[in-house]
Amino acid sequence: MAEPFRGRLGYGAANVGNLDRALSDEDAHAILAAAWDAGVRTFDTAPHYGLGLSERRLGAFLATKPRDAFVVSTKAGRLLVADPAAGGELDLAHDFHVPADHRRVWDFSADGIRRSHEESLERLGLERVDVLYLHDPERSDLATALADGLPGAAALRDEGLVDAVGVASMDTAALTASLERHDPDVLMVAARCTLADQSAGPLLDTCLDRGVAVAAAAVFNSGLLATDEVAPDARFDYAPAPTALRHRVARIAEVCTRFGTTLPAAALAYPLRHPAVRCVVVGGAAPEQVRRNAALLAAPVPDGLWEALHDEGLVAR
Repeated sequence: MAEPFRGRLGYGAANVGNLDRALSDEDAHAILAAAWDAGVRTFDTAPHYGLGLSERRLGAFLATKPRDAFVVSTKAGRLLVADPAAGGELDLAHDFHVPADHRRVWDFSADGIRRSHEESLERLGLERVDVLYLHDPERSDLATALADGLPGAAALRDEGLVDAVGVASMDTAALTASLERHDPDVLMVAARCTLADQSAGPLLDTCLDRGVAVAAAAVFNSGLLATDEVAPDARFDYAPAPTALRHRVARIAEVCTRFGTTLPAAALAYPLRHPAVRCVVVGGAAPEQVRRNAALLAAPVPDGLWEALHDEGLVAR
């Protein structure tokens, strides 16, 4: 299998699918251009993101770039089905500011995976994607999703239509099950390989033993780790952060300050300490956010930071 990621930093394109707020096409292009100019060559999207808007915008941008200069991943498991009865409402139930003119229908069958892949290629305007993930299989019937979906995705790989297949999820049990029962090439571990939630440690060890490449996503845990100081109203995994967790992260931030760095810089660097993690995939709703993340990850981590955090019981490794 070819290297599934290009560089240590990838861009997660949920924001250009109008996650949390509406962006114009021009705004979305500016964000993607900022990522490209910062050296990002790994891009991740999904049909779920803005009911296909993220894929369309990302594809329009990448059409201006040489195909061999980037890698792109998308996901399968949610088919988009036209819903003429939507009535002009927005898709705010899923946090996307787009017309709710389609419904998401779970389908992890081999036929459903193939159909999803074909529809993603059409929206992206590409002949192939580099990585295809099953998206959140635990939210459907996990056992069936893995038993049918991963072989279905592997068939596409064997036909040369994708280079690598795997699972993208926030659920370590689902990701672990995919390793125990099947043979994925890659995993996207979302929000569980972070300074705030280090629960994916055993999973990463298994990935290293099995030669499974890992992309760490949602490394800021919905904002808790995204600012230099922890705000009282900080959010963790899309909800208000528990008080005890806020206090622990504030202690991490204090150690970072003592070593002349910041909490976001440490949050970006932390997952890459594990040799199974090859790429950190981060979103961004504005060009300056994308540029900041690239600059933070490019800066070296101060000597002694991880040892100090370990000594205070704040990081596991």
